[in-house]
Amino acid sequence: MTTDSPDSTRPDPEPSPGRGTGRGRLRWELLAFLEISALCGMAVTQPLLDVFGRSPDYFIFHRAGVGDILLLVAAVTLTPALVLWGLGATARLAGRRVRSAAQAVVLGILFAILAVQVGKATTGVRGLPLALLAALTGAALAVCCTRFSVPRQVLRVASVGPLVFGLLFVFTSAASPVVLQAGGASVAAGQSVGPHPPVVILVFDELPLMSLLDDAGEIDRERLPNFGRLADEATWYRNATAVGGTTTFAVPAMLTGRYPGAEPVAPHFSRHPENLFTLLGDAYRIEAWENITQLCPPERCAGRPGQPRGGVTTMLRESAALLGELASPYESTRDPMATFQERTLGEDIREGDRDPDVGPEFRMNRLGDSQPARFTEFLASLRPTTEPTLRFLHLLMPHSPWAYLPSGQRYQGPRGLPIDGRWWARLAHQRHLQQVGYTDRLLGETMRALRATGQYDESLIIVTSDHGVSFSHGTPPRTLDPQQRAAAELAWVPLLVKEPGQRAGRVDDRNWEHVDLVPTVAEHTQVRLPWPVDGVSALGPPRTTGDKRFANAPGDTVTIRDPAHFATVRQGADTRPVLPDIPELSLIGRAVDELPVTDGGPTVTLENHAEYADVRPAGGDLPALAYGSLPETIAPDTPVAIALNGRIGAVALAGRDREERLRFAGLITEPLFVEGANRVELFQVTGGGAGLRRLPIG
Repeated sequence: MTTDSPDSTRPDPEPSPGRGTGRGRLRWELLAFLEISALCGMAVTQPLLDVFGRSPDYFIFHRAGVGDILLLVAAVTLTPALVLWGLGATARLAGRRVRSAAQAVVLGILFAILAVQVGKATTGVRGLPLALLAALTGAALAVCCTRFSVPRQVLRVASVGPLVFGLLFVFTSAASPVVLQAGGASVAAGQSVGPHPPVVILVFDELPLMSLLDDAGEIDRERLPNFGRLADEATWYRNATAVGGTTTFAVPAMLTGRYPGAEPVAPHFSRHPENLFTLLGDAYRIEAWENITQLCPPERCAGRPGQPRGGVTTMLRESAALLGELASPYESTRDPMATFQERTLGEDIREGDRDPDVGPEFRMNRLGDSQPARFTEFLASLRPTTEPTLRFLHLLMPHSPWAYLPSGQRYQGPRGLPIDGRWWARLAHQRHLQQVGYTDRLLGETMRALRATGQYDESLIIVTSDHGVSFSHGTPPRTLDPQQRAAAELAWVPLLVKEPGQRAGRVDDRNWEHVDLVPTVAEHTQVRLPWPVDGVSALGPPRTTGDKRFANAPGDTVTIRDPAHFATVRQGADTRPVLPDIPELSLIGRAVDELPVTDGGPTVTLENHAEYADVRPAGGDLPALAYGSLPETIAPDTPVAIALNGRIGAVALAGRDREERLRFAGLITEPLFVEGANRVELFQVTGGGAGLRRLPIG
């Protein structure tokens, strides 16, 4: 019996990677590719397409066409196996045994990646222990494939997996309507029964009502003057709530007038053909700036203005990042929605996607390039028209990632910072509030543009948010737990409605749910609704019940019955159960010279230290978030003071990230920055704020 296996100690009828004819070597390489393809299907293709298949909003946000999506599917299906096989094939130049070993290494790596994913799904093991277990599993399975033919034969049969996964994604996943660009059923527009005022609807994202309130439960006019000014001339529906915690079903519910169903469906016009845009389509010109929904049919919204353009390159880059998260032995803390980030006007200009002269002059000195590009287009559209026009903008503000200060200055932060824990949740809330301040500025620009063009008084203006978000310690950010502890933050959202001709503000505490938007707009615009809705018009009698529905996910709807949640909202920001008090925060603003300072602290790392050497605020960017790592000699929860130019600008607590590294991060107050070089110092706060110990920056 001949010995063709790489293992010369046992008989194996299969060809070796190096011996025999050229046809035999070619057959060996083909079988090697099939083995790699099978494992890539299980470890790479299926996990990625599963995530994308459950996220049709991802493709809608990136304005991906059929060709873009199919290219992505082809890349995810074929590229990993081809690349890994090609790397292994080059080892043939070093000889038969090296080629055989290279194949075993590739299989071992893929087995290990698969073992990590299985371990994370079925066990509580994480971090280094999981990595070691996965490495041992991968090595053991690779050895089995080297020594025995049956495992290899199983893999070769399974090599059809990537193709099967690709077909399932295209034809059966929730993203299928977007992939195939399926058309919806023909829907009749509403019947016009009267004059049609201009309509402007501005939907912010992830903005709880409580983020607008002061300690008395009123809109904080000092911090958010434009929300306050609009409230002075509009109706504030103070008891307004979202019907879900995720945009993909909260916005469709808002724009169809129907509660989320029991099954997940794509936020696409083919699945929601009866919506606000089709309702007003015959009576109004529609200009809709959607982002992670596509409810306006192309025939109603030709060109889909303002959508961010991602393209295959961007999606491939984000696919690689997602695969890194899936293959990591650590639990991911990155918010998937954080990839849905508004592109700035400057980014569009730099990438050649927009003319540098587009849009009006933005009243932010030289910070116009930093504003969201879609908002620039929206502002430019606010011109008088000869026909009734609906302008709809869903803007991902103040949604994470948090990168804006109230002035419009942007800052960069590291990826992967936790958002839970005693300090991290407080920092996330602080950054959120700063971005709320910038959101207020964008609202002010909208109001000024409408006034400047003479459209403000005659327009129906609606400003709201699709859902809130929780920063309360120990609660999920977007879902209600059984105790409904964060209902006040998650469900209650701002809702300001300025009717045509309205000049005096008023408060209406009726039980508004966001399914009421469509019937309310229909009555204001005097267009009859041709389909049944769950909502009721705010121009009619209020609901007789105070119950509210909130969908954590399709099929997981809870009822909020306790009026104490609304009472919490009305009591204001001082009732927000975010975190326990941190007394050391009182040091912010004090001069370092006012406090006793000792030396002898351990050396720490300030990861963005170089950014403070030459600060140019006029360019639109500030290193407002100071972050770094700490040695293990410093205990978790130790307060760390961050001083800028001799004055304490932030106090942070030491905390561990998802990889168990001891980190710190603090947001420095903007007035402390100066043009040019800025001096940063770090201190350990001692004695409950009585003194400082210098931490040298290494």
